[in-house]
Amino acid sequence: MKKFILSLVLMAVTTSYSQELNLPVFTQYLADNPFVISPAFAGIGDNLRIRANGLTQWVGIKDAPDNQSLYADFRVLDRSGVGISLYNDKNGYTRQTGAKVSFAHHIILDYYSKQYLSFGISYNFNTFRINTNEFDTTIEHPVIDPSVTDNRYNANNNFDVSLLYRNKGFYASLNVNNILKKNTDKYRGIEPNLLSNYQVYSGYVFKDGENSRIEYEPSVYYQYFASDGRSTTDFNFKYRRYNRYEDYYWIGVSYRFLNDQFPKPLSVGPMVGFMKSKFYFGYSYQVMFNQLGSYNTGTHSVTIGFDFLQAISNCPCTQSPVRD
Repeated sequence: MKKFILSLVLMAVTTSYSQELNLPVFTQYLADNPFVISPAFAGIGDNLRIRANGLTQWVGIKDAPDNQSLYADFRVLDRSGVGISLYNDKNGYTRQTGAKVSFAHHIILDYYSKQYLSFGISYNFNTFRINTNEFDTTIEHPVIDPSVTDNRYNANNNFDVSLLYRNKGFYASLNVNNILKKNTDKYRGIEPNLLSNYQVYSGYVFKDGENSRIEYEPSVYYQYFASDGRSTTDFNFKYRRYNRYEDYYWIGVSYRFLNDQFPKPLSVGPMVGFMKSKFYFGYSYQVMFNQLGSYNTGTHSVTIGFDFLQAISNCPCTQSPVRD
């Protein structure tokens, strides 16, 4: 019973955090797919890039969050890119589905020093409902919530904007998600309608010698949520090694903490992945270091993908950032 009660509490708290016209971001963006967090990355590379991600959070807790997502982006002409993302999120009795359509434009600031600036925008469509058909009542709890009389279906539209700067191996992006207020007319009680969140993602790719096939990539990812002022930071590190055919494998680790509790970790997890003949696979695991850690065996994320239609751009601002 204690575990069941805790699950309900977790679902209530998590719903207020994750149902924000976005999937909660764990380490999906580190699976060689920064387009997950910034539309400004759309079209950077020599391929049509497709990534599918499945994430199961807090394994061992009943009705814990579970979601699936699909991302695709590709170049348009030499200086622009488009992308689309679809997602389905299950969080206790709640269901959230949505889609994003993105556009990015890339310009050259300085050709010889390889400085580029990119602008991105996404249109978001999101639906939310409560799956009342799955309510499991008992003699002790004949009614889950008397105020829930229908599925509370609601749809929202919103926009994301982003800016990306690149200089050789360095990159830094600034993203503002959900710039419009959320429609809450169909809800009762207290619910935040300002769901903007601000994200900064930056890192540097070091090569182990000019002609080396080994790369090191430290990065940092910061999130700030305007609705309640909370914020988190990820410190990440990846090691990547190529072969003569440009296939590669990588290993890494991610360390996340709440900024008001630094340096106490919120979660820590290893990551691995590889690219072989344009097929991509990545896996990440996160273990919680707060009071939830005693009730679950961690969060698991799997990414698979393909790169198609390789065609090198005539403009360096959209050429692959890997292996300059």
